Amino acid sequence: MFLDERIVTLFKRNAHHTLTYWSVFFSFGLCIAFLGPTILDLQCQTNSTLSQITWVFFAQQFCLLIGSSIAGVFKKTLFRALSALFVSALTISIIFAIIPVCNNVLMLAIAMAVSGFAMGIIDTIANIQLVTIYQRDSAVFLQALHFFIGFGALVSPLIADPFLSETGCGNHTGNATETTDHLRNMLKNSPIAGHDITQLPHPEGGEESNVHYAFWIMALINLPVPLAVLFLMYREQLIPFCSSGTPRLLDKDELAMENQQGAEGTDVEQKEHEAGGHGDIFSCCRNDNLSGMPVSFFMIHILGGGVLFMTDGIVGAYAGFVYTYGVSPPLSLPNKTAGYLASIFWAAITVGRLLSIPLAYRFQPVRLLIFSLACAIVTCLMLLIFYDNRPFLFAGTGLCGLFLSCIFPCMLAYTEDILDYQGCATSVLVTSAGMGEMVMQVVVGSIIQNGSYSFPLCGVVIACIGFILFIALLLFSRMHQNYLTGTSKKSTMVEEPATEQNGSAKTEQKEEPESS
Repeated sequence: MFLDERIVTLFKRNAHHTLTYWSVFFSFGLCIAFLGPTILDLQCQTNSTLSQITWVFFAQQFCLLIGSSIAGVFKKTLFRALSALFVSALTISIIFAIIPVCNNVLMLAIAMAVSGFAMGIIDTIANIQLVTIYQRDSAVFLQALHFFIGFGALVSPLIADPFLSETGCGNHTGNATETTDHLRNMLKNSPIAGHDITQLPHPEGGEESNVHYAFWIMALINLPVPLAVLFLMYREQLIPFCSSGTPRLLDKDELAMENQQGAEGTDVEQKEHEAGGHGDIFSCCRNDNLSGMPVSFFMIHILGGGVLFMTDGIVGAYAGFVYTYGVSPPLSLPNKTAGYLASIFWAAITVGRLLSIPLAYRFQPVRLLIFSLACAIVTCLMLLIFYDNRPFLFAGTGLCGLFLSCIFPCMLAYTEDILDYQGCATSVLVTSAGMGEMVMQVVVGSIIQNGSYSFPLCGVVIACIGFILFIALLLFSRMHQNYLTGTSKKSTMVEEPATEQNGSAKTEQKEEPESS
């Protein structure tokens, strides 16, 4: 068979939970990619200046980081986790529905901040729940989970594209068209760039934008996701006043197995609480039991987060500014041609995560990480060498997305495996990845104004730093394994004398009746 029978059995046993978490990540991807292609129409809708509309980007990314940081508090019970996912997925649909009525930039920034907070909760909880369910077998299912981000990110621009305004708020005059095209060039992927025109013209009698239809369609497409979470809660009898009072129709063996798993799960939750668990960042830092942990325990969290800070930073910066790089000299691509670069990048990420599902089953996460990071460095270096080659820009964009696609889920599975699923790796990695996307977009956006050549140079530098951090992670992971091995040997040596003493006591008790 293509997959091990054990993996298939695990999936069948947890299919409903797994499919629900996958669908929730589709909401995440749907929400993360729509802002870029619709930003010009939203600026027209809110009648805002260029400097004002940039706060929309910051509001979403900043609140996503906050949501990722505190989402671990909802993990303590299944009811809390599913309730948080239900509210977050439903919030995304509501935000899509109300964006067309946000007539000023403050309302739009608040709406995007709420959606970013919901995305952060989804990001952390879905990863934690899958790691908790599958543990050492989670790599395959995490790859599939992150595939749905790419899938949602592909669907969102495709839905928005037919409804985008090509003439800027319905103005069909030649001068306004030229101005709008130039602004679209600057706004689409480089919102922090400056310009002497601070506000779009709004002539009387112009046709209104139809982009609101795109948001309503995305709201309807996303609506089945919270309904799926609600149905899972109903099946698990977690909805008040809706429980049937009788267990589901399962065989006695399955009931016994679930009871055994429940007892084991309680022990696991207790161990997680003692060692820090998969809680939020703040509870992990306040845990008193971490004082006895070795330095390698903390360095694995720090270095793993550092690697994702760099690699996810490349993803955010590349998707945000590859369009600006393509239309700038020396490439000087036509606007419509350069518009395909971001689509190619997201398509490559989606395909890469789909291909990573069988690869994660065949190879260990550490091998996939070494291969992906090395190939990402080579690709960024080739983009730097052939910076004026148009065909290679498209090929390199696809390769860059392909090699970066599996780094996050592989790093998550690798670090959790090293820590024996008793650390705060999931919360730390998700938070670090969000920080990397937010910071690197600002850094690259400010540097690229000095010349388009600096864009591939930033990619090479960031990728090399990420690889160096990963090498350090490998060294500290070896140190931590040696620490765990030494701890287990000491516990074994302590148990053996105790066993011998118990055995000698029993022998003396048996000999006493004989002597009497």
